[in-house]
Amino acid sequence: MKVSRFAVAVAASLAAVAGAPVAAHADEPPAHALPEPQPDVLTITSGAGAAAPYETYELTCEGDGSGSSSGSGGGSHPQAEEACARLDAIAQEGRDPFAPVPADALCTMQYGGPETARITGTWRGQQVSASFDRSNGCEIGRWNQLVPVLPQSSPDSGGPRVW
Repeated sequence: MKVSRFAVAVAASLAAVAGAPVAAHADEPPAHALPEPQPDVLTITSGAGAAAPYETYELTCEGDGSGSSSGSGGGSHPQAEEACARLDAIAQEGRDPFAPVPADALCTMQYGGPETARITGTWRGQQVSASFDRSNGCEIGRWNQLVPVLPQSSPDSGGPRVW
């Protein structure tokens, strides 16, 4: 098959033009670079009314983009690093630390005290809005799995809480 000089010239010109923009901008970052990982920020409010006035803390867990906070915590939370490490450990087990008790769960009928808590914010890129109490065995277990994110309930459920 015979190829004309014109066809070769057109092909060479198109190849040069197509490659030119790539070479001219090779040292520039992509126009749509991925955003930097954002820290997880949670607001935690807990208390028990008159027995233990409500307190609000902010918990910031720095991530590395892999979904792991590596225990790197900050904010006004009294045990920020331990709280972030606990959330990370629960997630590594494949569990959602903020999931409610399933509706069909069989829970012991025991009262764990008047404490209540609310956690709102963002965790692993997802919005969080979860409420906690100690109204039955399932809710007590749910609360206890989040210590030290939530305070450890005192034995008499009316004394000072321990973070």
